[in-house]
Amino acid sequence: MQIQIENLNKVYHGNVHALNNLSLEIPNGMFGLLGPNGAGKTTFMRILAGILQPTDGKIMVGEYDASSERGRQAVQNILGYLPQELGVYPDLSAREFLDYIALLKGLSERKIRQQRVEELLEMVALTHVANRKLKTYSGGMKRRAGIAQALLNNPKFLIVDEPTAGLDPEERIRFRNLLSDLAGERTVLLSTHIVEDIAQTCRNIAMMKAGQVIFQGTITEMLQQTQGSVWNIATNGSRPEGDFSIVSTIHMQNSSQYRIVGTPAANHRATPAEPGLEDGYVWFMQKTAQHA
Repeated sequence: MQIQIENLNKVYHGNVHALNNLSLEIPNGMFGLLGPNGAGKTTFMRILAGILQPTDGKIMVGEYDASSERGRQAVQNILGYLPQELGVYPDLSAREFLDYIALLKGLSERKIRQQRVEELLEMVALTHVANRKLKTYSGGMKRRAGIAQALLNNPKFLIVDEPTAGLDPEERIRFRNLLSDLAGERTVLLSTHIVEDIAQTCRNIAMMKAGQVIFQGTITEMLQQTQGSVWNIATNGSRPEGDFSIVSTIHMQNSSQYRIVGTPAANHRATPAEPGLEDGYVWFMQKTAQHA
């Protein structure tokens, strides 16, 4: 399913522009949306989910025009949404919670509803704790319950907003693998500021800053544009300074190695390095700051 967004704007009271003529094409499969906090990602997600109305612009989700009321209702029937903050019911068990949300989503026949709930509990590995109250769950378990509720209607389009924020490394890996498995059958839009989550799950990405898309394409294409801008500088003296950003620092016994993105001076004796996704992210953010 293709999602096409053209010239999308969202202006809040006080002339605050959260989205500025945002245009984006989201293909089938896993798609990563990367950007710093405050870039407008959550506003964009909430508009796609039909929770917020855009100021203007066009949104096509498959054959449906989500700019219209009828189109928004049609999109919600094929949509699953895991927001950044999931409002759960702490005194319900996971099984009770999913059964309740399934009722709200129109799964009125009890036998079919229960079967779907059990399938999803197994999919997200919560069957063994399904009767425990949600308030006893860890952060990762709550996120898994959240993805289960988003899948109750077997959506063709799944939106997940910052799904691994605050999770420990093991839960992050488990959640990333789950999302990758889900993307085989549907379009999954993963919005995050965690570069590693995108690197491990997505081929196609977009980067947002200040309500605009500053890059769209494949990770390979992004790295090609970053080629020649990533360097290593080794020094046994002071921290290097110049027209660049320091991405990482490794302190050794008698020296320090700095990985930088930008243009080092000749006296730095920098050696070129192959760019990674984090380097590309820093390079694009730095580039747009220079042209602001």
